[in-house]
Amino acid sequence: MQKLTRIITLSVALLMISGCSYIGVYKRDLPQGNLVTEAMVEQLRPGMSRSQVIDLMGSPLLEAPFDANEWDYVYRLDKAYGGVKQRRVTLTFQGERLVSIEDEGNIAGNIQLPKDKGVGSRVEGISDIQEDPIDNVTPDRPGE
Repeated sequence: MQKLTRIITLSVALLMISGCSYIGVYKRDLPQGNLVTEAMVEQLRPGMSRSQVIDLMGSPLLEAPFDANEWDYVYRLDKAYGGVKQRRVTLTFQGERLVSIEDEGNIAGNIQLPKDKGVGSRVEGISDIQEDPIDNVTPDRPGE
């Protein structure tokens, strides 16, 4: 009987320990969308052409499905152990010219991206000091 009690106690203890974790799960900041800065929005002017807006802001994340005259630039940063910061700039065109600029969120606020990792995935085997191997490609055959 005493052996059965020990086995049950040990089983319950192991079951409880396996389900509970004090360490926690690793999380990372998750940036999504078009990075929209205050400087970019300040350069927008009514009367700009669509191509000028694309040169300044990049391609829009969203175009209204039923109205091609409305472009949305949305940036969302989901902090790993904090809140969510979201910015949105909606541009309305009439024909080929920018007519209206509306923004939501704290455009003036500064969003800091991690400097040590940057944005995007890392290429295995390349340290931060090495140059990008694509820039230093040499032809395999002479004369190319």
